[in-house]
Amino acid sequence: QEHAYPADELMPLTCRGRVRGQEPSRGDVDDALGKFSLTLIDTLDTLVVLNKSKEFEEAVKKVIKDVNLDNDIVVSVFETNIRVLGGLLGGHSVAIMLKEKGEYMQWYNGELLHMAKELGYKLLPAFNTTSGLPYPRVNLKFGVRHPEARTGTETDTCTACAGTLILEFAALSRFTGTSIFEEYARKALDFIWEKRQRSSNLVGVTINIHTGDWVRKDSGVGAGIDSYYEYLLKAYVLLGDDSFLERFNTHYDAIMRYISQPPLLLDVHIHKPMLNARTWMDSLLAFFPGLQVLKGDIRPAIETHEMLYQVIKKHNFLPEAFTTDFRVHWAQHPLRPEFAESTYFLYKATGDPYYLEVGKTLIENLNKYARVPCGFAAMKDVRTGSHEDRMDSFFLAEMFKYLYLLFADKEDMVFDIEDYIFTTEAHLLPLWLSTTNQTVSKKNTTTEYTELDDSNFDWTCPNTQILFPNDPMFAQSIREPLKNVVDKSCPRGISRAEESLGSGPKPPLRARDFMASNPEHLEILKKMGVSLIHLKDGRVQLVQHAVQAASSLDAEDGLRFMQEMIELSSQQQKEQQLPPRAVQIVSHPFFGRVVLTAGPAQFGMDLSKHKAGTRGFVATIKPYNGCSEITNPEAVKEKIALMQRGQCMFAEKARNIQKAGAIGGIVIDDNEGSSSDTAPLFQMAGDGKNTDDITIPMLFLFNKEGNIILDAIREYEAVEVLLSDKAKDRATIFKGKMIPNYIIDSNLEMENMDQKSSENDSHKQNSEEATSASQDVGVVSEEPEEGENSDITEPDSLTPAHADSDSVSISNQDSYVPGTDEASAPEPACTQGDHQPQEQKTETESNSKVNWDNKVQPMESILADWNEDIEAFEMMEKDEL
Repeated sequence: QEHAYPADELMPLTCRGRVRGQEPSRGDVDDALGKFSLTLIDTLDTLVVLNKSKEFEEAVKKVIKDVNLDNDIVVSVFETNIRVLGGLLGGHSVAIMLKEKGEYMQWYNGELLHMAKELGYKLLPAFNTTSGLPYPRVNLKFGVRHPEARTGTETDTCTACAGTLILEFAALSRFTGTSIFEEYARKALDFIWEKRQRSSNLVGVTINIHTGDWVRKDSGVGAGIDSYYEYLLKAYVLLGDDSFLERFNTHYDAIMRYISQPPLLLDVHIHKPMLNARTWMDSLLAFFPGLQVLKGDIRPAIETHEMLYQVIKKHNFLPEAFTTDFRVHWAQHPLRPEFAESTYFLYKATGDPYYLEVGKTLIENLNKYARVPCGFAAMKDVRTGSHEDRMDSFFLAEMFKYLYLLFADKEDMVFDIEDYIFTTEAHLLPLWLSTTNQTVSKKNTTTEYTELDDSNFDWTCPNTQILFPNDPMFAQSIREPLKNVVDKSCPRGISRAEESLGSGPKPPLRARDFMASNPEHLEILKKMGVSLIHLKDGRVQLVQHAVQAASSLDAEDGLRFMQEMIELSSQQQKEQQLPPRAVQIVSHPFFGRVVLTAGPAQFGMDLSKHKAGTRGFVATIKPYNGCSEITNPEAVKEKIALMQRGQCMFAEKARNIQKAGAIGGIVIDDNEGSSSDTAPLFQMAGDGKNTDDITIPMLFLFNKEGNIILDAIREYEAVEVLLSDKAKDRATIFKGKMIPNYIIDSNLEMENMDQKSSENDSHKQNSEEATSASQDVGVVSEEPEEGENSDITEPDSLTPAHADSDSVSISNQDSYVPGTDEASAPEPACTQGDHQPQEQKTETESNSKVNWDNKVQPMESILADWNEDIEAFEMMEKDEL
C-alpha cells in the first residue's frame, strides 16, 4: 500500500510498484499483470485469515472503488483465473461470512461477486475453440479474435493452464446461478481426459488447443501439469461429482506406478512411461505431498516432503529446479509457497511437531535472507544469496496464509477454516457450494476407467484419526531413513586400493596421472591402442583404435582412459568459469538485506579465498571512467570505488583506483537498462599482461543493479557495502558492531553452513590437484592432417575451450563414442557451489575477448549437442511407435 498501490506488484529493492509497460519486459511472467491491482485482490482473504478484518474491509472498498477490469491489455487466462477471479471469489466468500457475524462488512452487497462475474465474461472468449480448451491469453477489452486483441494466434497451451479452471468457474456459477462458466470449465476437463495416453493414463505438458495433439509428451507432477491433478480431486470435494474422483484415482495410480520413485518424482514419457524424460525436478512439485495428504496416501507424502526439506536445508530455499543428486539446476527462487502448503497439510494430518520446526525454519530463512526494507525479495541465486527486484502476489496470497495457519490455534481464527477448500492460489471457497445452484446435471461423462486394484482409493477424504492418528512416531519412522539423503548423494570415486583389491597386476594408467613427456606412459598408451600425435600448433592429439590394442582388456582400459580424458577436459573448462559474486549493502537502512548479483574479475583478490570479503563505504571516482589518474584520491582512499564501464581496460581501472588508495572497486555498466535479470553474467578479463600487481577485489554490476547503489548514495550519502563470494548472514556482518533491535538473527546455522562450505572447498581443491595443470584436454573427431586447421562442428566431436603449447586433444575414431554419463571421472567435489555453471561472458573493457582458440568448439557445447541429438532420436523413435 505504501510503496506500490495501485500497481499490480511491489518491486521490493527499488521500493516502487511494477506497472506493465513501464518496466523492461520479463516475457510470459508479465502475463499475470493486468493493471488491476493484482496483489491487493490476491491478498484479500489472507487479511481475514490473519484476523485483520478491519484492514480487509478497507481493502475491499479500495478494490470496488479503484480497480478497472476493462483494460486494453493481454493477460494469461490461467493466472487471471487463479489470482484475480479466485481472489475476488475468496474475498466475497469471507465478506459474506463476516457480514453474517454482524461486526464487519454490514454495508457489503455482493460488489466483489459482481466484479468476479464481469471478469468471468471477459475470460469466456478464450474458450472459442473447437476443442473447448481455452486460448492461453485473452485481451480484457477486446477478447481473442478481435483485430485489436493482439492475441488469438496461439496453438498450444499447458495442461494445467486448461485444466485449472473448474473450482473458480464452478464457484462463480454456483454463487451467481449462471451455469455457463461451470459448463465451459467442465468441457475443457472432459477434453483433456479423453486425450490422455490410454496405455499409461498420463497426460503431457503441452497440448494443441485445436487438434488435441500432445505437443510436449513428457509427464510429471510439476510445472505445466501440477494443478490439473489438484483440481480433479478438489472438484470432487467441492462439487461432489464422482467422475472427478474416478479420473483423479486413475491418474494417481499411473503417477505412483511410473513417476513416483520415492522420494523422487521424475518426469517420464507418456508413451514410454518406464523411460525418464529428464534427470531434474522443478520446485512446483512441492505441492504434491499436500495433495497426497488430501488423497490420504500419507507415507509417500512424508517421504517426498522430507527429501525437499533436506534440499532446503542445503540451499536455504528450494531452487527452481534441482537434479536427482540434489544439485542446483535452476538457481532462482521466487518465494514459492508450495512447500509451506505441504508442510501445513502434513502437520494437520499427523500432529507431528516436527513440521512446526520445518515452518520455523522457513520463517527464519525468509527473514534472514529474503527480507529487504520494502518487503521480501525473490532470490536470484540461492547459491550466492543475491536478490531479484520481484515479489509476486502469490507470496502474500499463499505463503503468509499457510505459515500463519501452521502455527495458529483455533481461537486465533475468526472462522472455521475446515468449512472451506483452498484453490491452487490458496483462496477460500465454502464447501456449501456443493449443494447450491446445481445448474449442471451431474452425469458421469467419464468413460473407459481402468480397473484398479488399489485399496488406497478408499482413503480419499479420510478420517485422519483412523488412518494416521496424531502419533509423531509414525511420521518420524518414515522420515528417519531419508534424513541424510541429500548429503549422501554426492558420488565417491573409487580409490586405487579398492581398484586393485590390494594385489594382482598394476592398475591401468589413469588420465589424471598421464604425462605426455613420460616414456613409460607412452608405452602404456600404445598397448591400449592409443596413439599420440604432435600437432604443428604445439598441441598433442590422442587417437584410439581399439583394434590396435594388445588385448581386449587393454582395449577396455584404453576406452576408459579416453573417457576420463573427456571428463578432465570438461572439468578444466568449468574451472575456468568463476561463479557470480555478491555486493551486499550493509549500511542504514538496508543492514545487509539488499544483495546484488555481481560479475567476477579474472584478476585481483579472489573473494572465494577471503571469506570475510571486503567491506567499506563507496565513493564515486573522478574521472568516472577511471581510465586516468584519479583526481579525488582523498575521497577514494580506504573506500570502495565506483566507476563506469568504458574507454579502457578493466585492469587499467583497477590499477588507477588501487594507486589512489581504494580497497576495492565496482564497475557499473554504461549500457542503459542492462540487468542481471535479462543478461548473462560475464567475467572481467585482464589486459593480456601480468596482473599480479592488482591486489584489490573488482566486481561488475549491470546498469540496473548499479543504479540501486547510486540511488542509495543520493538519498543517504554514506553507503557501506560488502564485496564477497556470497551473501553473509546479517548477524555475521554486524558481529561486534551496533545492530538495530529489529534485526534479530541466529548465527548458528550460518556458522554451520560456512564450516561445511569450507570443508567442501577443501575437498574440491584436493580433487583439482589431481588434474595436471599443464594439460588442456579435448577430443576431435577427424584425423589431424585433415582437421587441425578447420572448425569442428560435428555433434560427436569434443574440443577444448582453448589450447596452450602443451595441450592434449584426444580422438576416439572407432564406432563407440563414450558419453558423459558412462565416463569414469575423478572424484567430484560435493560443494554448495558445485552446480551447473551459470552462463557467463568474459569480456575486456575494449570489447576484446580472451584469446580463446577459435578453431575448436567448446566441450560443454558439444556435450549439450550430444544430449539434444539423443533426446531427438528418442522422440523420433517414440513418435514412430
